[in-house]
Amino acid sequence: MGLSTQRVMFFTLLMLLVILATRVPTDTDTWWHLRSGEYTLTNGMIYTDPFSFSNEGKIWVNHSWGSQIILYTAWQVAGNVGLVLYTSVLAVVGMMALYPICVGTVYLRASVLLVGAITATVFWSARPQMISFALSGIFLLILFQYKRNQIDRLWLIPPLMLVWGNLHAGFTIGFIFLAGFIGGELLGHFFAKDKTGIIPMRGIGKLMLITLLSVGALVINPYGFAMLRVPFDTVSLGVLRNYIVEWQSPDFQQRQTWAFLAMIFLLIGLSGMAKRGWDWTEYGLVCGTAFLAFMYGRNISLFAVVATPILSYHADAFLTQQGWQIKPRTRISKGQSRLNMALLALLVFSTVISVLAVILPTTIDKAQRDTLPIAVAEFIAENPPTGNMFNSYNWGGYFVFALPNIPVYVDGRTDLYGDEFLTRYLRTALGQNDWRDVLTDDDISWVVVETGSGLARHLAEEAGWSQIYPTDDHPDEKAVIFVRTSTPEEE
Repeated sequence: MGLSTQRVMFFTLLMLLVILATRVPTDTDTWWHLRSGEYTLTNGMIYTDPFSFSNEGKIWVNHSWGSQIILYTAWQVAGNVGLVLYTSVLAVVGMMALYPICVGTVYLRASVLLVGAITATVFWSARPQMISFALSGIFLLILFQYKRNQIDRLWLIPPLMLVWGNLHAGFTIGFIFLAGFIGGELLGHFFAKDKTGIIPMRGIGKLMLITLLSVGALVINPYGFAMLRVPFDTVSLGVLRNYIVEWQSPDFQQRQTWAFLAMIFLLIGLSGMAKRGWDWTEYGLVCGTAFLAFMYGRNISLFAVVATPILSYHADAFLTQQGWQIKPRTRISKGQSRLNMALLALLVFSTVISVLAVILPTTIDKAQRDTLPIAVAEFIAENPPTGNMFNSYNWGGYFVFALPNIPVYVDGRTDLYGDEFLTRYLRTALGQNDWRDVLTDDDISWVVVETGSGLARHLAEEAGWSQIYPTDDHPDEKAVIFVRTSTPEEE
């Protein structure tokens, strides 16, 4: 039988997904997750904040505790390479879970999956959210196989939700999918003229029961019912929408968002040109996740998961209608098989080279030093100032990991700090209003922030403060450190 062109295409898809998902870990939030995983393994479950002095002892529902342990284990085993593999494996799992529920030839499925992957890459990084990405693909596989192929694996959903609830607060995605299927199928029963492909009412009742069981499974975690509040507490933070890019609406001036627009345009165009029409469940899922993506850019990857198989349905209907389907060859010659083997070998070689180019220590070090506050953290470790530190929000997560003996003022755990504290922090970092009072009231002895920030400009001219970094021996264009040389009373 030999190696068919279809199989080469399938492996090509896998390799391209690996290349897309292989990226240097430069997200600052990665590092406080690593430290949390280490702390949990060493000291047990975290119930109150152990990393900051500003909120020390405050109750903290660490909803990502399970994925943090996985992430830290990957780091322990292989360092930065482990983080790269963590991201890559979960990204590929999430996308390939969609392959069985896409339709059409392998060429169409591969093309659609690549469009979906390119769309989702905008928020792929070594963080717990990657586990939610993979699980969302698996959830959608179970639900669409139940609807389209009458394959009933719904019994897997409650135990998956139990696991998800101990890994990341993205478990809300599972409930979004369940609600989308229940609501869409009910609308189908009421309004669809052709009931073909609609889940029977008895099946909808089963979905409702599975949803209730999933809620029950979700509370089986170290934090109990408090875990249910985490997603709602997080999205209610106004400071997220105002200041944090991934919680803002997408900026379509940025090229990385254009694939998102491309998927939307393709769905609109293909569904309009094909005679297939829209299924209520598919329409609801696409509209719902598109709305979430327009509200918060971080949900673009969620939209990509939902839209990928649905895009394949409309694309296949359009191609069939036009008579443009490529019929796979059932038999190939020995010469073609050998050529396919050579192509596959070349593809594997190219993938290995591409991955190695990313995980080279020099590549990783340069990318991280260009992005993370590594130089200033090294200086602080060698010359630790005394007293309380005021630090940049963007760097707090890295300092939690790189400076474990120095409590931070703030980091990326927005659910811990809350709106009031974060707004107060931002006013201070920008050098607005009562910044002097905040530094005094919080007994701040030294400040490490971005060069050129509002607070840095004020402190450069403020009596009682002295700049100690950067120096001739430690040049740095990103960061500056000021230490207090006199108290307000002495001034």
